[in-house]
Amino acid sequence: MTESDIRRPDLLETIIAATRRIVDVRQAQESSAALADRAAGRPSSAGRFQAALARPGGLNVIAECKRRSPSRGVLRADYDPAAIAAGYEAAGAAAISVLTEPTFFDGSLDHLRAVRAVVDVPLLRKDFVVSEYQLLEAKASGADAVLLIVAALRPVELKVLHDHARRHGLDVLVEVHDATELAIAMDAGASIIGVNNRNLRTLEVDVHASEVLIAQIPSEVIAVSESGLKTAADLGRLTALGYRAFLIGERFMTAADPGLALKDLIALAAADTKDTEPAGADTRVGPYDVRDTPRVGPKPTRVAAGPRVGPKN
Repeated sequence: MTESDIRRPDLLETIIAATRRIVDVRQAQESSAALADRAAGRPSSAGRFQAALARPGGLNVIAECKRRSPSRGVLRADYDPAAIAAGYEAAGAAAISVLTEPTFFDGSLDHLRAVRAVVDVPLLRKDFVVSEYQLLEAKASGADAVLLIVAALRPVELKVLHDHARRHGLDVLVEVHDATELAIAMDAGASIIGVNNRNLRTLEVDVHASEVLIAQIPSEVIAVSESGLKTAADLGRLTALGYRAFLIGERFMTAADPGLALKDLIALAAADTKDTEPAGADTRVGPYDVRDTPRVGPKPTRVAAGPRVGPKN
């Protein structure tokens, strides 16, 4: 084990601690009651983000706006989230994710508001949400959905925040990394589950995580694969296994033109789908159709709906 390995496991804990301090500062500047009034002035968009991820017959990409990441540093020095988001929308993004965490990702709620002012597609507030105050911030700033990370929350916290988010008219993308976290997400009532291929404690990326966990995600839940996705072949393979959407950020943020990079990826994925279908076949792929994609070992089969039996809070 290297010195770097010893330091890395504290990263998530450090981010969460910083987030709690930042929320305390913001709450001192604007009370929860005042923020709630602002949030109430926004119409409910419940179900809008979820519907966008469930669109049939195409590639549903949640395209991300972020200036920096802990693993790679500054991704884009000339960061203009509104311009990037407009390019994503024009390229066919199903939804847009906006990083708002300031310390490690150089994000801001101002970025979310700027994006909301120029696009109509559903927006995900991407942050380390640990309090209802942040849910109200998301709603007041124009988000349609929020991210809740199982690894960052106790099961009871996850359940409470998930229910509060839905009550405020926000959809919820619940992020997991392994089977234990997946069971917790299911117990919390998650209807959209994202499998993050990046380990938040080590920052290592392994797309195999998505391939393994899909078999344990109930078929009625929208499955999203996140991180480390680079090629149309990656997306085609995961679509065949049952994923209905993909969250992609760094691949676009390091491109000269993020919108064009998304447009090209969607076109390549569509071409790959067409090339793998027999002549005259219906090229529409249902959300959970499993095509004959070459794999090592058995193909995962998604579980049918049934009682949730994960760990209790």
